[in-house]
Amino acid sequence: MSSFTFHRGDALTVLKTLPDESVHAVITDPPYNSGGRTSSERTGRDARAKYVMSGSIHDLKTFPGENRDQRSYHSWLTELLTEAYRASTEHTVAAVFTDWRQEPTTTDALQMAGWTWQGTIPWIKPASRPRKGGFKQSAEFIVRGVKGTLDNSRDLYLPGHFTASQPRKDRVHITQKPLELMQRLVRICPEDGTVLDPFSGSGATGIAALREGRHFVGVELSPHYADIAEQRLRAELTKDDFDLAGPEA
Repeated sequence: MSSFTFHRGDALTVLKTLPDESVHAVITDPPYNSGGRTSSERTGRDARAKYVMSGSIHDLKTFPGENRDQRSYHSWLTELLTEAYRASTEHTVAAVFTDWRQEPTTTDALQMAGWTWQGTIPWIKPASRPRKGGFKQSAEFIVRGVKGTLDNSRDLYLPGHFTASQPRKDRVHITQKPLELMQRLVRICPEDGTVLDPFSGSGATGIAALREGRHFVGVELSPHYADIAEQRLRAELTKDDFDLAGPEA
């Protein structure tokens, strides 16, 4: 039966406490520290100011960790992915979300941490931000790497790109990822294996892992979003328990 462990606090601090070779997939959406044309725009505004359009109908809370400059972001992400590498078993795949500005830095950090870079997966968002006078900003990216080599003994075939819009109904996080995307992504983790997400946000990766029969280890720094993630994860397990038991006689 699926299970989860949830940590509240700084991702790097928590990762250093995880046992060696204890997780089987790393799937995470770190703060991009992007969202601006200049260095001052990227470091001087919070997440909400960067990623929420003016006039947005939702009033979701911002989240921390969005004010690093490029050098500190690269150093921090490299150290974090190094700890994730240590905690991973052989054949573990890491999938790290990023945007077009930070894709080069993310691929560098992944390789410096020891992972073998396996490519970049486009995530196409049909319901995305238009850009007057230019191209629509309709894609983010998933940088993927592997510890050692891929396990080609599994009868597993996953797509090279995803198409899914961010949730609009019942949305609880500014950068919330679609569950249908995350459920397909977590299948890179072996059955009954453990998925690690050091930036759990509202818990989408964890919910997807539980639904797909995997275990989950999550970390979240924001107390507000940690409360939401833990509530959603517990609700998912409760739902699974009810489904297994069936209706009362």
